[in-house]
Amino acid sequence: MIHIVNGPNLNLLGKREPEIYGSRTLKDIKEELEEIAFCNSAQIGFLQSNHEGEIIDYLQKLSAKDSVVLNAGGLAHTSVSLRDCIAGIEAEVVEVHISNISAREPFRHTSLLSPVCKGVIMGLGSDVYRVALEWLLERE
Repeated sequence: MIHIVNGPNLNLLGKREPEIYGSRTLKDIKEELEEIAFCNSAQIGFLQSNHEGEIIDYLQKLSAKDSVVLNAGGLAHTSVSLRDCIAGIEAEVVEVHISNISAREPFRHTSLLSPVCKGVIMGLGSDVYRVALEWLLERE
């Protein structure tokens, strides 16, 4: 199963800073990914949480057969606990960022998660989710 996991404030997509994050909502993105999964006879799961511990608990329940598309939001830059969780689980994780974090404020330039993820996709708007999902589907 492929899990789409979103961290804090991503429930505000479409409303929060549309000039950076675009006008698509998380519901829009979810519907697109569900259609792609359906066409590929794949199962996907979704989680959006504003709570770091809930995300960590969710990831720790996954197995080596699972994959994750993770947009951790601001936790990517601050959470050693989430980084350690990703390093400690068997599921393959692809980190995504809607914006190009390297071109933004200096505090966003470093992701603590990137070194323990299989790959990172950023700066393509909400298409990062589709690209990550399609890549993971090709590997199944």
